[in-house]
Amino acid sequence: MRAKNWLSTLILAWPLASAAENAAPELGALLAHPRPPIEVQAFDTPNDAGGSITLTWPRDPQIGENAMYQIAIADSPSGPFRVVAEVAATGNLMSEAPVLFGHGADLENQHYVNVEEFAGAGGKTPLEDGKTYYFHIDVRSAGGAIRGKVIVNAEAKGNFFNRAKFNNLVLCLVFSGLIMGYIGIARRRELKIRRIAGLEALDEALGRATEMGKPVLFIHGLRDMSQIPTIAAINILGRVARRTAEYDTALRVVAPDPVVMSVSQETVKASYVEAGRPDAFNPDHVFVASTEQFSYAAAVEGIMVRDRPAAHIMMGYFYAESLLLAETGSTTGAIQIAGTDAFTQLPFFVTTCDYTLLGEELYAASAYLSGEPRMLGSLKGQDGGKAILLAVLVLGTVLATLGWPQLTHFFSP
Repeated sequence: MRAKNWLSTLILAWPLASAAENAAPELGALLAHPRPPIEVQAFDTPNDAGGSITLTWPRDPQIGENAMYQIAIADSPSGPFRVVAEVAATGNLMSEAPVLFGHGADLENQHYVNVEEFAGAGGKTPLEDGKTYYFHIDVRSAGGAIRGKVIVNAEAKGNFFNRAKFNNLVLCLVFSGLIMGYIGIARRRELKIRRIAGLEALDEALGRATEMGKPVLFIHGLRDMSQIPTIAAINILGRVARRTAEYDTALRVVAPDPVVMSVSQETVKASYVEAGRPDAFNPDHVFVASTEQFSYAAAVEGIMVRDRPAAHIMMGYFYAESLLLAETGSTTGAIQIAGTDAFTQLPFFVTTCDYTLLGEELYAASAYLSGEPRMLGSLKGQDGGKAILLAVLVLGTVLATLGWPQLTHFFSP
């Protein structure tokens, strides 16, 4: 009796299994044709200068990885529509564009695309501001393409304010406020900054040259006048020239190009006038040795050996010639004071010079030597800004380690 029931069950189940087996290809065919998105939004791309429209739609977890979204554009809802972009089923997620959409966990489930131009009769045609464009999104897969039935429209326009960079405005206001505040404090009372040994030694070096009756040699780096190290070196040159004018000491300035030479001549001349010694200024003492790196180094080394200056002051940005200059200068017995922000050359100056200005000390030299309130206030304000950034860096690292990255978002677009 049991065998009979088992046989009957097998006979009845056989057609059902065959039907399920035949239905599998039809089910696969249905899955091979994913549906186009329905919740499609089109709007002007935020924070741009115009000429761009952004489309967004939800991510479909059931769509195959090989499927593609095709975005089509037209001037009217009736068409004709042209394909302007293709997006992979797993690509162009809104979380990948924090500049446009910010930060959020839900952005991982949204696609986006920016449309800026389309193929016209005469080639690529950019989008016009103020003109309405219509879009629909199709889906193309191995089983074919399905046209989207949802049509959306939008207009492109320029944005007056880029809100993605609002954090830059906040930081600018904070740092500007610090600098202005410190300048105000410097005008009411004296601000103290730490002692820089190399600048303190300038008076000693110039005094030694005066006592020995020998010249002072000021050597520029190889950067042109548009570079910050050269500007900083010019500021130091002005202070050195004023002291040499007061002490009636000869000053030689070697420049790497005619523009730096011209600025140096005017700086030295102004310093001699301020010191009340305009007659002592000799423009021939500020000259170009060479515009080539090692020719420049050879010419300066020749001056060191022949004229035997009592003090060598090397300020600016230096390259491989730094060691040649510093070693030759050390053999003449001169006091050598160097300053550069080229960190690759600092070891050579530190080992061969008597005093070395390290990195930003070169920029702080003008404020240090002059004691002018605006310069001192700017210097202290910048130091305050750096202190804030260091504190935020430490705090952001701790919070990000604990899983709270919100603070890091403030310092990114």
